Amino acid sequence: MGGVEIKNFHKMLLKNLNYQKIALLGFGLDNQALLALLDAASVSAEITICDARTSDAWPKPKLKNLKVKYQLGLSFNKNLDKFDILFRSPGWPMTCPGIRAAKKGGQTEITSPLNLFFALAPTKNIIGVTGTKGKGTTATLIYNILRANGQRVWLGGNIGVAPLSFINKIRPTDYVILELSSFQLEDLKYSPRIAIITNLFKEHLAPADPNNPNFHSSLAAYWQAKLNIARGAQNKYLIANPDLKNRIKTAKLKTQTIYFSPSSLPSKLVGDFNRQNIGAAVAVAKILKIKPAVYAPAIAGFKNLEHRLEFVAKIKGVRYFDNSFSTTPESTVLDLKSFSEPLIQIAGGADKGANFRPLAQTIKRKVKFLILLPGAGTKRIKKELLALKFPLKKLTEINSMEKALIAARARAQVGDVVLLSTACASFGLFKNYKERGNLFKKYVKSEK
Repeated sequence: MGGVEIKNFHKMLLKNLNYQKIALLGFGLDNQALLALLDAASVSAEITICDARTSDAWPKPKLKNLKVKYQLGLSFNKNLDKFDILFRSPGWPMTCPGIRAAKKGGQTEITSPLNLFFALAPTKNIIGVTGTKGKGTTATLIYNILRANGQRVWLGGNIGVAPLSFINKIRPTDYVILELSSFQLEDLKYSPRIAIITNLFKEHLAPADPNNPNFHSSLAAYWQAKLNIARGAQNKYLIANPDLKNRIKTAKLKTQTIYFSPSSLPSKLVGDFNRQNIGAAVAVAKILKIKPAVYAPAIAGFKNLEHRLEFVAKIKGVRYFDNSFSTTPESTVLDLKSFSEPLIQIAGGADKGANFRPLAQTIKRKVKFLILLPGAGTKRIKKELLALKFPLKKLTEINSMEKALIAARARAQVGDVVLLSTACASFGLFKNYKERGNLFKKYVKSEK
């Protein structure tokens, strides 16, 4: 099936949406890509963008064939039962009163752009990666290995690329690697052929992002969402962390389960936990019969992704690392354990319902000096540290990233490591973890 045929095939399937009243719930990357696809296919549907934000919060749609309506601000989730189809963004809670009313009415289909991607995808070679941490690194590793093996391969999902943005370019023999969050998975009706679950920590158990307020009511609900990656009939292999054996055994899945082992292959990746991510990627390579002579060099040349324990600079004998993506205490504990050097840590921020006691114990053992950014999570970290009699002279609270770096430099000596690993969400002081990490890197490099 060539490129033109694929586009026509997609257009034919999208025509099933003609004459429907469609609501796009949240206008993030996934629904932006969906709207562009509907416009390219000239779908004759009535489309409404529903979003709690005003239209200046996202790029204005550039449409050639369609006109859209808007339901914004205070009325964003009103009367959703009047629509035939709701395409839910991952950040839009399933518990939303508007969705509950639509479900109760029984006449509205509730789906997502990801469900549509699976329905339209011309290839069955889809590999999905989820887990609390490590999924972006693992997905990108697999992508690099497949490219090194000569495959045409696409990378998308929670990593920041909407899968529907490249749906018209996929050939039946191509591979697609998807990084999938629990919020993308919680209402997924399909599964990738190969699924990976890197790990499971407590996360997303309280609303943190004001623009994406979705969260899970319990760790059990969070796990069930993750498990959707392997529940669909399309799934043939589940590659999982051995720590999850009991949970997976209880789930009674019909797939073939393979538990990965930490890899000892040479790698530039910083952090002992990345050996597990490499192990998961190697397990995929073995299923696909890719030879070590191909995957070992691909792994050896791979570096930490941006904001994921990324090496920033070495200045005056002090090394700086950015793991702004570390938004749970469990992942920050792993960061701290990855270094033997004296550590100056920047931590704190918004609270996502985590347990900070084990983190406080690790900070007391490993951290030379702690700099805390403001937020509800910060208060809880400090409370746990004080309960452990952490010396107050080794701790300060700072209200900006610029001042945090000034404080870090004032205490850093040759051989030290300055580590941004917050254990908390970024919201409040920063727009997101990317802005937080970018500011860290900006003020680190400003010293050069």
